[in-house]
Amino acid sequence: MTRLPPVALFRWLVWRDVTLAWRRRSEALGTVLFFVIVIALFPLGVGSDVRLLRAMGAGTVWVAALLAAVLAVGRLFADDYADGSLEHQLLTPQPLALIVVAKVSAQWLVSAAPLLLVTPVAGVQFGLSPGALLVLTVSLALGTPVFLAIGAIGAALTLGLRGAASLTSLLVMPLSVPALVFGAAAVQTVDAGGAAGAHLRLLAAVCVLTVSLAPMAAAAALRISLE
Repeated sequence: MTRLPPVALFRWLVWRDVTLAWRRRSEALGTVLFFVIVIALFPLGVGSDVRLLRAMGAGTVWVAALLAAVLAVGRLFADDYADGSLEHQLLTPQPLALIVVAKVSAQWLVSAAPLLLVTPVAGVQFGLSPGALLVLTVSLALGTPVFLAIGAIGAALTLGLRGAASLTSLLVMPLSVPALVFGAAAVQTVDAGGAAGAHLRLLAAVCVLTVSLAPMAAAAALRISLE
């Protein structure tokens, strides 16, 4: 098979996965609805105390985003594994880590980008200030790639196993704690009148480190799972 230039291969794989996801757009819509429903239920459960809602708003939105990301990565490799195309991709001369990056990027466009669009609206019900809503959206833009990249490792390790979704959740959630802590702290700091620069820089460092290393780990896990 002819080796495509990395950029051309990446664009083709992203376009392919986005097109396939569009044909199953009910799954992506289900992820967004799950995110919105989780956020909407918390104020109903804790009452209308504005101070309490503002205190828990950032953490609630971040936890909902993490749960939605775990839901989204469950089928990251499952469909390609089921139709045999994943094994074909492993046999090609293309770098498997690049294939993982493309699939994670497509998943981010399909599932995480819509979450960012509804985040400011969802955050309003917690009484967050406009500055806090902006930081919340920016922090989630940095944090969701971390969730999906770590999720790719979990999805690769549990590929083909019974109860893979539950096992992936157990693997992803503990490793996602640093991003969750820095992201929620950034929003809470701004809402309290402080500056979020330090927290956002730490979150950006976690994002760069995770996105750089996770694809190689996921590629190794895929090779192990398919042997």
